Amino acid sequence: MTTKKDNRYFEAVGRRKTSVARVRLVPEAKNSFSINGRSLAEYFKTENLRQAVEKALAATPELHFSVSAKVSGGGVTGQADAIKLGIARAILVYDGELRPVVKKDGLLTRDPRAKERRKFGLKKARKSPQWSKR
Repeated sequence: MTTKKDNRYFEAVGRRKTSVARVRLVPEAKNSFSINGRSLAEYFKTENLRQAVEKALAATPELHFSVSAKVSGGGVTGQADAIKLGIARAILVYDGELRPVVKKDGLLTRDPRAKERRKFGLKKARKSPQWSKR
């Protein structure tokens, strides 16, 4: 665990479904985002996804960071949630005393839901072949 005195940036990993996001926070004068080298509005086209990512920084309005994220795998919703979790974890690396504030908003809970694996003898995870009497 790093402290805020010996590093220029604070890094954490967030995951959701099959998406993995490596997030770096650099203290700045105002919030800015770079996701896979693109801006937040350029990467996430819908307002809901942008709000999900910004929700992690909204928990601590007095702090401002430049957010740089490398995200891979999954779809855009999973990637947005992975970045949100990564930002929340990186804020804790920056200052561990912010944990109650971040936890109150439910930002530290990793969503464990993922696609269930397919079983043999079935068409999908739980769907069985059509039954025929004869």
